[in-house]
Amino acid sequence: MQVNKVLKSLAVALPMFTLAACSSSDSSTDSTGTETNTGSQTTVVTPVDGGQGGLTEQEIRNNELRQSQTVYFSFDDYSVLPQFEDMLDAHAEFLRANADIKVVVEGHADERGTPEYNIALGERRANAVAKYLQALGVPSSQISIVSYGEEKPLVLGQGEDAYSKNRRAVLVY
Repeated sequence: MQVNKVLKSLAVALPMFTLAACSSSDSSTDSTGTETNTGSQTTVVTPVDGGQGGLTEQEIRNNELRQSQTVYFSFDDYSVLPQFEDMLDAHAEFLRANADIKVVVEGHADERGTPEYNIALGERRANAVAKYLQALGVPSSQISIVSYGEEKPLVLGQGEDAYSKNRRAVLVY
């Protein structure tokens, strides 16, 4: 999974670096999208596309889904809390509408407890999210689960603030 993320990041970053390297600092007379006031040497840039970049409503919703993919849990618990139900409802709707897309639910735990117990707790958390999605009509063939227990903490450290961020399940597309 990590290699996949690195390759995707490189696929996005390399063209951007290439474009930046090819840009020139030569000022030209073409003023498309800009207005220049020569008296005060200020440049006003006017967006051409209205700010959304021509994204469709579906693409905007997909971007919003990518921003919220983590479900947090109470200490030593694997019940889906009510504040995450709307987010999971949106993910379920997306998965039902896109039957070819699969999701991996990663279960995590904080460092308290034995490694074996935390692997089992992470699995129960991932299963709880998967069952919630299935109850909303997402086929089990689109969902896989994996438990990392305490092995991949989001926040290093000891204390309730760090522990609460590590008790989670993450939806990975």
